[in-house]
Amino acid sequence: MSQVRCALTIAGTDPSGGAGIQADLKTFQELKTYGMSVITSVVAQNTTGVRSVEHMPLSMIEDQLDAVIEDMPIHAVKTGMIASKPMMELIAEKLKQVDAPYVMDPVMVATSGDALINEEARNFLRQYLLPLTTVVTPNIPEAEFLTGLSIESTDDMKSAAEYLVHEYGVDAALVKGGHLKGQAVDFLYDGKQMHSYAAERIDTKNTHGTGCTYAAAIAAYLGKAYPLPEAVKHAKAFVTAAISKSFALGKGNGPTNHWAIRENAGREITHES
Repeated sequence: MSQVRCALTIAGTDPSGGAGIQADLKTFQELKTYGMSVITSVVAQNTTGVRSVEHMPLSMIEDQLDAVIEDMPIHAVKTGMIASKPMMELIAEKLKQVDAPYVMDPVMVATSGDALINEEARNFLRQYLLPLTTVVTPNIPEAEFLTGLSIESTDDMKSAAEYLVHEYGVDAALVKGGHLKGQAVDFLYDGKQMHSYAAERIDTKNTHGTGCTYAAAIAAYLGKAYPLPEAVKHAKAFVTAAISKSFALGKGNGPTNHWAIRENAGREITHES
């Protein structure tokens, strides 16, 4: 059997290359993981925002999934933008055929604060997709949207992580603190322990695609059989390096630098359990 580790991303696109499928595949490549992709939506976006979206027909999503599942080894799965309940139903059914860790980046709230999915889709995601998930990685607005809780402090972040595990049956929840002031602290709750990961906050507007990149890095490390707390620590170092050497490209929030880890550009990550 081949020793190559393979990861599948199921998400939308970003023609400017900083987020979505493109960011996931770059991350997999940098972490020496063979990347595969299923496109759910074609998104016309760049560093300034989204112009338009075309969702793939369900038959095309199903054909893409079957093409990968029937032919390729899958050691990890990461999902990003899943725009509708029918898409979620299809993906949930297909993921039951895959024996691999599943990382969900719940792309549910736009940078503007607008919801990207309706209440029916959110309820289906909570009831049927979250229980399949090894770890879900919401930022604070996404965690508020998922839980209905108000998050204004690190204690609130911990409560949201616990809520996601105990109320919705996810194996673990990583609530990311990028929207709070001070250190960039994330909290991982695995049903038993609360882990924290802290890094120096980097003063830059060029953070386009950080959520996609972070989740994809976690998937890559899980696909290599790293324990979840270690996978998150290494992924945090990867995305922190990518932000620290991000690119001032485009007219808006520029993209992160996926090869920065090669230059030893990461800040120290403090991991406490």
